[in-house]
Amino acid sequence: MTVGRFLAERDETARELMDDPGCDPEALARTYARFGMINALVSGRRAVYRRWIRPRLRADRPARMLDIGTGGADLPRRALTWARREGLRLEAVAIDPDPRAIAYARSRPPLPGLELRPAASGELVEAGERFDVVVSNHVLHHLDAAGLAALLSDSARLLAPGGVAVHGDIERSRLGYAAFAAATWPFERNLLRGSFIRADGLTSIRRSRTARELAAELPEGWRVRRAVPSRLEAVREAP
Repeated sequence: MTVGRFLAERDETARELMDDPGCDPEALARTYARFGMINALVSGRRAVYRRWIRPRLRADRPARMLDIGTGGADLPRRALTWARREGLRLEAVAIDPDPRAIAYARSRPPLPGLELRPAASGELVEAGERFDVVVSNHVLHHLDAAGLAALLSDSARLLAPGGVAVHGDIERSRLGYAAFAAATWPFERNLLRGSFIRADGLTSIRRSRTARELAAELPEGWRVRRAVPSRLEAVREAP
């Protein structure tokens, strides 16, 4: 790809270091450990909680949330903490097909209401499970067209009546790439040292979709919503 067309097209050939089964396990653990800090800045998790999760919570009965591709499980941990502070009831199931992710998540202190499973979304569909909220964070860019279609199909089938599925991801852009590169460069040799955060973050942007590209791949019943910073949400609300 020429310099002039850099980021003009999605680079599906780019591979994140942490996706390598043989990657350095210590660097992978450090990457999971720093996800919470990074996601607090770039994933909009508080906004996701306020807009999509909190409206479905009540004090008299628990709502069920599913986090797909949970990684270090920082998103469901924060949602459970916020809900508890507000006197609302929430139960979270966090799944990831990578056993390394679940092993790391289980190494952290237990949190009431959080269940961690080494599983894929299709397994929960087969088990007939239902959730009031289905979410994922920075998962879509890992998927090709077939994988995205499967995830969206599973999400729709996992929704309880009145539930919502929200899959948040990066929107590919030169501005977003430059901003992430600049923001993480000062910390490459200290705070982010020995992790995959900076390299994989830049690769993630190269692999991510634009709003138009994502909309073209969404089946009926789904829509794209833009969020900040440089984020997209694939949203489906069940009747």
